[in-house]
Amino acid sequence: MKFSVFTVMAPDATPEQLLGYLKEYGYEGVEWRFKETPQELKKEEPSFWGNNLCTITPDITDEEIRHLSAVTEENGIEVTSVTPYLSCGDLAATENVLRVAQSLGASKVRLGVPRYDRSRNYNDLYKEAVAYLKEAEEMCRQYGVKGLVETHHQTIAPSAGLAHRLVSSFNPDHIGVLYDPGNMVHEGFENCRMGMELLGPYLAHVHAKNAIWKQSEQAEDGSVQWKAQWALLEKGIVDWKQVIGDLKAVGYDGYIGIEDFSQALSTKESLKHHVQSLKKLLNETLAV
Repeated sequence: MKFSVFTVMAPDATPEQLLGYLKEYGYEGVEWRFKETPQELKKEEPSFWGNNLCTITPDITDEEIRHLSAVTEENGIEVTSVTPYLSCGDLAATENVLRVAQSLGASKVRLGVPRYDRSRNYNDLYKEAVAYLKEAEEMCRQYGVKGLVETHHQTIAPSAGLAHRLVSSFNPDHIGVLYDPGNMVHEGFENCRMGMELLGPYLAHVHAKNAIWKQSEQAEDGSVQWKAQWALLEKGIVDWKQVIGDLKAVGYDGYIGIEDFSQALSTKESLKHHVQSLKKLLNETLAV
């Protein structure tokens, strides 16, 4: 297994700075956050989903692509993914992501999946997603870049089982699943190995982060509310040693992409801490 970083977790670093950090700490890959940044957000302090400096934009020029490719190559880093925030059904934006990914030498992109908020019936959303993925699959084949459905809370694919239902009719050479156990703390928890076994050839990438559940103040009637919050890898509910063991058991030998949102450490400290922690767990698992 190899290690990459989804640049959403490094909002205060430029792409060039981040690539230097990745080389310094022994990473092999990078997943570029792909999203426009409105002018009003650029006035704010750097943040994960706001003014994120480690982002490439949908209107990136060919000259900017050549520069980024050169710096990436100089640091010995592979571009594993271009990771956008696509809306299900937006084929024009999907093709633009695939074009940029191909130009950067990325092997994967993240595709759009409908959100689920109880306002629309799951079955209707599922039909729309399958229709979109059918079109996206052909685009992915043409560009030679695999499209991924991420296990993500508040979507119709919060678990491995529901992600598998979405992708199972497609060619795993072109459509796969980004497996994210940290998201599944929020919603979609399953036995990890069972989910990996179900996904089989669709298991294309893994994201590494963690979360905990926090109890709110008790209401007058005695009821309480719970909320999931991000945590350091070793402080959360996901047992990452078990996850790595399960990945090994199903024969997964791809990338694990780190995206820490805990804010417990600075960007540089988090990059160093998490790759060292995961490599230690991997070595312990391989020694068994």
